[in-house]
Amino acid sequence: MHSPSSIGKLSLTRRLTLFFTLAATAAVLGLGGLFLVEIKRHFVELDRMALQDKQKLIQRILSNATSTNDARERLSDALGDHHDLHVLVKNAHGETVFQSFASYQQPPHSEPQHNAGHDSLGVGLQDNAGFQTLSFETSTAYSPSALQVMVAADVKHHVQFLDGLRNSLLAYAAAAVIVCALLSWFAARQGLAPLREMKSRAAAVTGQQLTERMPVEAMPVEMHDLAQELNRMLDRLQNDFQRLTDFSSDLAHELRTPISNLLTQTQVALSSKRDASTYRDILASNAEEFQRLARMVSDMLFLAKTEHGVSLPHKEQFSVRQEALALLEFYEAVAEEKNIQLGLEGDSSIAGDRLMFRRAVSNLLSNALRYTPDAGRVTVSISKVASSIQVSVENTGQDIDPQALPRLFDRFYRADPSRAHPAAEGSGLGLAITRAIVEAHGGRISAISANGRTRFAMSFPLGDAKS
Repeated sequence: MHSPSSIGKLSLTRRLTLFFTLAATAAVLGLGGLFLVEIKRHFVELDRMALQDKQKLIQRILSNATSTNDARERLSDALGDHHDLHVLVKNAHGETVFQSFASYQQPPHSEPQHNAGHDSLGVGLQDNAGFQTLSFETSTAYSPSALQVMVAADVKHHVQFLDGLRNSLLAYAAAAVIVCALLSWFAARQGLAPLREMKSRAAAVTGQQLTERMPVEAMPVEMHDLAQELNRMLDRLQNDFQRLTDFSSDLAHELRTPISNLLTQTQVALSSKRDASTYRDILASNAEEFQRLARMVSDMLFLAKTEHGVSLPHKEQFSVRQEALALLEFYEAVAEEKNIQLGLEGDSSIAGDRLMFRRAVSNLLSNALRYTPDAGRVTVSISKVASSIQVSVENTGQDIDPQALPRLFDRFYRADPSRAHPAAEGSGLGLAITRAIVEAHGGRISAISANGRTRFAMSFPLGDAKS
């Protein structure tokens, strides 16, 4: 017998083969055993009927006999040719009246019954031969005392038949178990072939080869869900890997410019002696580049946290209008320089982190003011749409290419680098951070640009600060 620990070490194919073989063995042996029991029971019933017929015959002979000798002669004539039948008749004193074959000895456990009309059926063994016995009492016409009769039928041919049948069934069971084991192994191996196919496909997936997918249609119905989930997992891995690759490439590109500027200015400063004022200007310029690098690193750390899910540090219920109004006042000076009109419409409140919300709206206002032409307009709108609060920032100006809209919220992406303000300090992470903040609040953000108007809409779910 295999212990549970040893079975757990077997391969799935071997386990299925073992279980199927055990089930087939139990079924074949159970069916064979049931067949043997029923055959033996049938033979016993046939022997009982035959012995009962002999009982009636003997009772009729003895009831018509006129004397002991007459009874003995009648029994000898009627039963003399039955070589497989043994009859023993005794009187009330235990003396033998008739015995068909002297070679037969009565089994010790089959003593004739002394109650008239009662019979018993048992099995005795004599010289490896089986006997079915029937004992009864009967009356005679010549004597008031009842005679004790025991009839034994030789069932050796039945025993031989059952032995041969048992051997045949055992041979058949052994052959059937072997065939079932082979078929079980073949069926288990073929049934698990899709898993081996999935294994080979999964083994082909590498960092350079992420396009491999599981053949869902070629899989059994039971494995469709597994194959689909694996394909979705590979899709996520491919997307994340591509984003990581793009992010690394963009990051290297973005860091290269400030580092190159720092290196160039430092080399120029060290190439010859300069006065203190020149050194101060170079150090001030370097400080600006360092600040830019520091902001970029800070933004990247924030985005890295959002990849693993970010919790709102200070969730509270606050007025959207008040926060938007404070930001418009902050950007009022920038708007006046370009003669841009600022507007605010609507009012509502949301549950979230006040500082993170202000950062998201500030990023949108900064972009809007940067790309809005002189005498343009920037409007912040607050409205309730279905089961969410929508906060949108809309500005007039040049339309964004529709093909660029889906990528606006990617890291380091700029729809049109030529449109960037020369003095812009942005690194292409503002909209990516805005999207991360909105998604951290359980919302979503979208962008529309057409007919000289660009609109960024943030949707926040309704809720309270305790939810």
